[in-house]
Amino acid sequence: MDAQMTEKTVTGEKQLSRNFWYADWSFPIFVALLSAGIFAGTHMYYVYHIGAFNDVAIVAMLEAGIQGGGYGAAAAFGASFLFARVLEGSLVGILDIGGALQTGIGIGVPALLLGAGIVAPIENFTLSLLTGALLGLMIGYAVIGIKKFTVGQANSTFGADVMMGAGNTSGRFLGPLIVISAVSASIPVGLGSIAGAAIFYMWNKPVAGGAILGAMILGAFFPITIGG
Repeated sequence: MDAQMTEKTVTGEKQLSRNFWYADWSFPIFVALLSAGIFAGTHMYYVYHIGAFNDVAIVAMLEAGIQGGGYGAAAAFGASFLFARVLEGSLVGILDIGGALQTGIGIGVPALLLGAGIVAPIENFTLSLLTGALLGLMIGYAVIGIKKFTVGQANSTFGADVMMGAGNTSGRFLGPLIVISAVSASIPVGLGSIAGAAIFYMWNKPVAGGAILGAMILGAFFPITIGG
């Protein structure tokens, strides 16, 4: 009886693995569709200042770059999330859409491209869809590939406990750096950055986003004079 039940279970698992909704080969397609929409949302925000699929605090990092403050914070924050979440997804079997796609694809990759002077994939709607879909395919196949060579070879998660939350941890280091940069720019901008970081810390939101928003608000009232 037990042998028959085991055989039925194995047969059922094999059938599920061939089902479109459960098969490994369909996973990159889903990720590509999600990434295409998210990247196109960033295009909408870049062109029309509305439509980004992310938290206000995280979008503020990209906005700071668009306003001329540099894309370093958005690129580092988004890229760290993307890298950590892809490894985490491969090891624990769950891909974090918010961290890997919304933050990584929606903010990190566009910031990297804009920082490198590559504007076309973000300015053009069709290119943004294609770019997002291509990135999603790459991420999907990366997750499946890493999974087969790690968890698929043994009953171990190979340090997934360390990788889970790595994007959050690395992102926290950006907040103090942004505050220091703001204080170096001017006293009012620095005070605004400190206040914004403190408020976002109380709200359990990314400190880096609060620091950027605070610096931008005070900077609008006390602009920095460049030149002499």
